[in-house]
Amino acid sequence: MTTFMLADTTAGKISSQLMMLRHQMGAPAVGMVLTLVVVCEERDQYDSLRAATEAAREHPSRILVVISRETDEQTRLDAELRIGESTPGEVVVLRLYGELTRHADSVVSPLLLPDTPVVVWWPGEAPTVPSKDPVGMLGQRRITDARRAAGDGTKALATRAKGYAPGDTDLAWARLTQWRSLLAAAFDQPVGKVRKGLVEASPGNPSAPLMAAWLSERLGAPVKVADSAGPGLTCVRLTVADGDLSVARSDARLATLSRPGQPDRNVALARRHTSELLAEELRRLDSDETYAAAVKRLARSYKPDSSKPDSSKPDPSKPDPSKP
Repeated sequence: MTTFMLADTTAGKISSQLMMLRHQMGAPAVGMVLTLVVVCEERDQYDSLRAATEAAREHPSRILVVISRETDEQTRLDAELRIGESTPGEVVVLRLYGELTRHADSVVSPLLLPDTPVVVWWPGEAPTVPSKDPVGMLGQRRITDARRAAGDGTKALATRAKGYAPGDTDLAWARLTQWRSLLAAAFDQPVGKVRKGLVEASPGNPSAPLMAAWLSERLGAPVKVADSAGPGLTCVRLTVADGDLSVARSDARLATLSRPGQPDRNVALARRHTSELLAEELRRLDSDETYAAAVKRLARSYKPDSSKPDSSKPDPSKPDPSKP
């Protein structure tokens, strides 16, 4: 792999250097199918870039990692370019300083591959309305991760649902793909009308209320969420006339599928790495209407947990410093 560093540079110089490196390595850009823009903080760049690189083995991409550094420093752009056998496609790590941190889109835009889709991924904190973010506006798909949101991940999903735009998605939804497939297969044979449901997961896991919202939307039955010891999602139980239909996972690898009147069956249901979730989302570049319906249903039913203190309101147990 060839790594090239450019300090205090410009997008034009980066493009020229990429072209020169491609000619030297004999690696044309025509094999890349999209541009993946990763917007993250410095502390997250290693894990995020590793996940993006692994996902790019299935979807050869130009990966642009955008890291906003100190805003009070002199305005400049530093770049790290990586091309080679261990990196499918191209990787450009962009570090923005000073005023440039407010105009990341002006740096990213000239580096997008021509005539190819653009996907923007926020591995950590993400904008409230991704489609209106300057960098997010460049993408056909915008991927967030509510599990990494500060505070309440479910609240983050509910808030983004209000500003949903076609192309938005969240890795909390991708984490449910195998669960949804198993549950859908369980209905291949008639089981009767579902009366109610229960989704169990580790506390604060945003995938659980999203699963409950999807089930409620599809089945027309009330589905509640309960805490479990985890890890992640551990059980989905649907009550029908003859008993319970359930998928229960206790070891993050195998699950037990139970259906009324039939013997239990063990099925593979391993927790997946971020790179696998990301690769799944990169397989489709159109709008995910099923996700849209589920997350909007979640937003309609979301109620903040009153047991958690609201930092925006004063704590009545503490004295008010404004009063004598």
